[in-house]
Amino acid sequence: MRIEDFMLPCPSKKFLGIECFGCGSQRAILMVFQGKFSEAFQMFPAVYTLLLFFCFVGINFIDKKRNYGQILIFLAIINSLIMVFSYFYKHFIIHLN
Repeated sequence: MRIEDFMLPCPSKKFLGIECFGCGSQRAILMVFQGKFSEAFQMFPAVYTLLLFFCFVGINFIDKKRNYGQILIFLAIINSLIMVFSYFYKHFIIHLN
């Protein structure tokens, strides 16, 4: 068995045939853990901000003394902007050329 066998399929792509903003994130995270850093960025450009966001979510659950709310909101906004920009770049600018 491989870890790829346990990845969740994208419902949007499966039922509608349209990729969502998060398509490729699971494979990109796996590529980061395999050491394929540039391939992970090409697959899903927001992979590093997403991993940083998940790290701060984990730290927020462990360290109850500090408030990480502002950092989490900032990382969520940055991650969302990267996801939206890369989605439109991949589907509209690359396909036009």
